[in-house]
Amino acid sequence: MPAPRLPRPGRFRLPCGLRAETGAATAEYAVATMAAVGFAGLLIVILRGDEVRGILTELVRSALSVG
Repeated sequence: MPAPRLPRPGRFRLPCGLRAETGAATAEYAVATMAAVGFAGLLIVILRGDEVRGILTELVRSALSVG
């Protein structure tokens, strides 16, 4: 009885159903990165407002004050 044939290194082929998802993880990372950049931009716009800056300054002062 002959020994079963093992695939050669570098010659392994994915089943047909999995080939279509090649690079999907990279695309998901790109989408998540772009969402994070957009959220960071939105936070910068919000925090640059005078009203928000005053609220944050007062919050820090009250947190650091003793008594």
